[in-house]
Amino acid sequence: MELTLEGLKNREEWEKASIVLPGYDVAAVAQETKKAPKWIHFGIGNIFRIFLGGIADTLLENGELDRGITCVESFDYDVVDKIYDPYDNLVLSVILHGDGTQEKRVLGSLTEAIKAQSCDADAWKRLKEVFGAPSLQMVSFTITEKGYALKKADGTFFEFIEKDIENGPEKGTSAMAIVTAMLLERYRNGAVPLALVSMDNCSQNGEKLRESVLTMTEEWKKRGFVDDGFVAYVNDETKVSFPWTMIDKITPRPSEKIANELEETGVKGMQPVITSKRTYIAPFVNAEGPQYLVVEDSFPNGRPALEKAGVYMTDRDTVNKSERMKVTVCLNPIHTALGPYGCVLGYDLFSDEMKDEDMLKLANRVGYVEGMEVVPDPKILSPKAFLDECMNERFPNPYLGDTCLRLCTDSSQGLGVRFGVTVKSYVAKYGDAKKLIGIPLAIAGWLRYLLGVDDEGRTYELAPDPMAEEMQKQLSDIVIGDPSSLKDQLKWILSNENVFYINLYEAGIGELIEEIFREEIAGKGAVRATVQKYLA
Repeated sequence: MELTLEGLKNREEWEKASIVLPGYDVAAVAQETKKAPKWIHFGIGNIFRIFLGGIADTLLENGELDRGITCVESFDYDVVDKIYDPYDNLVLSVILHGDGTQEKRVLGSLTEAIKAQSCDADAWKRLKEVFGAPSLQMVSFTITEKGYALKKADGTFFEFIEKDIENGPEKGTSAMAIVTAMLLERYRNGAVPLALVSMDNCSQNGEKLRESVLTMTEEWKKRGFVDDGFVAYVNDETKVSFPWTMIDKITPRPSEKIANELEETGVKGMQPVITSKRTYIAPFVNAEGPQYLVVEDSFPNGRPALEKAGVYMTDRDTVNKSERMKVTVCLNPIHTALGPYGCVLGYDLFSDEMKDEDMLKLANRVGYVEGMEVVPDPKILSPKAFLDECMNERFPNPYLGDTCLRLCTDSSQGLGVRFGVTVKSYVAKYGDAKKLIGIPLAIAGWLRYLLGVDDEGRTYELAPDPMAEEMQKQLSDIVIGDPSSLKDQLKWILSNENVFYINLYEAGIGELIEEIFREEIAGKGAVRATVQKYLA
């Protein structure tokens, strides 16, 4: 069996392998989508393929949608060459339940894969055609929080953003430059309304996307690349809207074990690949069953019937509370607290770390104790029930194969959301954040993880993170076994409001984090001992 349009014709073999195939005509849907696209997505990796691709697939199966998703990659072009093109854009979805059972299903909703490269004339032309289509209703994004970032921690533009600003719309390389250039194309083709929908795990994601697009627009206006009419177009949310969202589905890297199992059942070519940009991806995607998507219902050119596939369509305030519940209290803070400690304490799988009594204490402290005191209640979801599901069902699921190292990926980009928001809430409520213990422990643990040496003295490789190199340089003269080697190396990061959204010294916990870190570098076993001391 081959995961291609031709390979799907042998339906009997797929059914024998307990793999459900699309009930709609995949080729016909792709053809219709190319003629009149409705939905584009940027960032076409694992969570997009199984979650949003799954939503579109459900709508296609139920007759609620007659077109699929146009997939656009603006960062890792190997994904198109190695995973989309060879498999006719098909995806094999593998849902992993906590009892060991699996649901396997081929998704045919991803209809076209485009490399967003201004240097590729044909690809650039096709992207313009898609954005210029009056039928287009929404552009969604899972490009990670760093995909929206235009500026460094010091407030200056990244060099590649400076180049995009100076070179103008026809030579964009970053996601935000490309999107703004495509909006310009749409403006020139009748200024038809459109919704730009960030589905990334970051606070007020729609506002982050809007700020980046407007900043790029203003910088191009200063240089004469765009006119006042275009500036007015992107500033008018009745024309270009930026709905806020909350998305949640744990999607680990593709499992070699599952790849082997699929090949044993007869499905060819399932082995994962690592791209040149270090993306871990495969023809299949493995993920947990639970999933949540809450979307602000602001679509000026209409939208697919997303609510018919389990999406919560609501108002901005409810989305904001749902996102804050998940990203600042119930899920992401626990991932970011335990991921680094897992690496330092020698764990590979997150589900194994969840059996560690000390780590469970830390998770409970960060979530149930410190987070729940200031968590907003979105009403459509119960914060307590959501956290219970995470702690009792989702995090301990051994079949997910989620790793501690994956949870450390791009951690520096989420510290403000995952910890800083709660710190600010405590300052607003009590005048300072000195009641907090779990969050300072978590931040100290992340800093300790950056040293790349575990609690037994073994070295390990850090997960990808745009600040990793800079951080390691700042911490390079800290010596494990010599607490006196810590002087003022942490002050530049702990006082950085661009990272934490607040100066942690002014919040009353900067010195505590320094002290915890100092104790954690005392020598072998010091990390474990320090955690136990502060959580006793």
